[in-house]
Amino acid sequence: MDKGIEMSKTQSRLKQSTKNFVSGSVYHVVTMLLNFVSRTVFIHTLGVEYLGMNGIFSDVLNLLTMADLGFSTAMAYSFYKPLAEGDKERITDLVSFYRTIYNFIAFLITVAGLLCVPFLKYIVHTEKEVPHLVIYYLISLAGVICSYLFVYKSTLLTADQKDYMLVRVRTVVSLIVTLAQLLGLLIWKNYILYLLTGVLYQVLCNTLVTWKANRVYPYLKRIRKRKLDDEELKKGIFENMKSVFIYKVSETCFSSTDNILISMLVGTAAVGLYSNYLMLGSKLLLMEQIIFASMTASIGNVVASENDSKRYEVFQELQSLSYIFSGVIVCGYCLLIHDFIYVWIGPEFQLSGLLILAVTLNTYMCCVLQPMWCFRDATGMYKRIKYTMLLGAILNIILSLILGRLLGIAGIIFASAISRVASYVWYEPKLLFREFFGKGCGGYFRSLVGNFVAVLAMIGVGWWIGDRFHARNWPELIIKAMVTVVITAGIFFGLYCRTEGGRMILSRLTVVISRWKGRRKTEAAGSCEGEGI
Repeated sequence: MDKGIEMSKTQSRLKQSTKNFVSGSVYHVVTMLLNFVSRTVFIHTLGVEYLGMNGIFSDVLNLLTMADLGFSTAMAYSFYKPLAEGDKERITDLVSFYRTIYNFIAFLITVAGLLCVPFLKYIVHTEKEVPHLVIYYLISLAGVICSYLFVYKSTLLTADQKDYMLVRVRTVVSLIVTLAQLLGLLIWKNYILYLLTGVLYQVLCNTLVTWKANRVYPYLKRIRKRKLDDEELKKGIFENMKSVFIYKVSETCFSSTDNILISMLVGTAAVGLYSNYLMLGSKLLLMEQIIFASMTASIGNVVASENDSKRYEVFQELQSLSYIFSGVIVCGYCLLIHDFIYVWIGPEFQLSGLLILAVTLNTYMCCVLQPMWCFRDATGMYKRIKYTMLLGAILNIILSLILGRLLGIAGIIFASAISRVASYVWYEPKLLFREFFGKGCGGYFRSLVGNFVAVLAMIGVGWWIGDRFHARNWPELIIKAMVTVVITAGIFFGLYCRTEGGRMILSRLTVVISRWKGRRKTEAAGSCEGEGI
């Protein structure tokens, strides 16, 4: 391949990934602030039991979304090739096919959701009976059903490395809807109104995203009903769908059963307390996820068009980035969460140090496995690991029931980490390195252990020092957080800036900065010419 063409493709992927990252970062900061304010108002107006019930509804409805049979992942994967080739007819046929499928999926979720109504009383455990429980649940169900409207068009934008367009829409709509929710809570203290505004969010997002997709891809307005080739259905999309379904069932059992089990074994109020700890961990983790999500479509392009060496080079870069993030995010969370809860909502909402360690361990695994998960989606590797994931999901439920009775909430959270290590964490890298990089994965596992030891040592030292300086107000917490972030970022960047992946990150940053400086000089020169200087 000509070096100029290769450089052009790399710069194009970098440009799109940068756009996705910037827009995703803005969206993350806005929604994080909005969610923080909204949750604070929610706790003080409706109470921790309603907060717990909200978390349970989320998990139950996440389980119901398995009815999509994994089409969302398979759909994005099927768009990569025709987008790269500019095959508009093929794209139109796929969109038409997925529209029919998702209309049917929405119907399935509706039926499955209604069948769950009689079991709500066994899942939601509160000291007092919750009035209008079924109404609350049905409104939440309506929000999930609405989320499936026109999802095929939003996935097309994501697969085409234009996720930043979706993020802009979601940022504006989130701002409007959250303000409406806050007004509803402060003025009327009405949970039904709170849920209805959530449904409004889905409707507005889908309407605006559809409008945006029709502008970017005007040929989609002429979608015609046409069946894809039967052989293609059998060997292509439906084969992917079958694999992704098993994979998604497994993934959902990892991520969307904890709140249900906590409610059944400990109580619904405990779900609310735990969700406060989970919220900060997930929001910190989201900073890394935004970066990797913005790169997934670009990785799909790399996998489809580059050789093993180039794929491995990209993976190394992402892995070094994840190691740096793990040091900052995981250490920061573990060392600050206890003080954060104390300052934010009070000591009565604090939970045990054992729970903090459990959530920290799961957060760490999500940090360092982000590159692996990106390549899993981009390569379609879920077809090869589906049964390993399923085994891990079954093990997770069994261990959660056992450890949950022994250790309470912390036991249920520890079960997830143990199940991941016992299943796909060791198997998936072997497959990826052999099939897509053409080499062994021994070095990867050694680097993983090394990073874990470094994080563990940093947490141990930080906990010993931090235990002498407890933050008891916002200024103290902010100072402690700034010191923690600066120290951990400096240490972990120093550890990985000399690695192969670290050098590539520095090289790319240099290119981005040089291009930015060049653009500034060009704009300045143009300004001078315009002023006649």
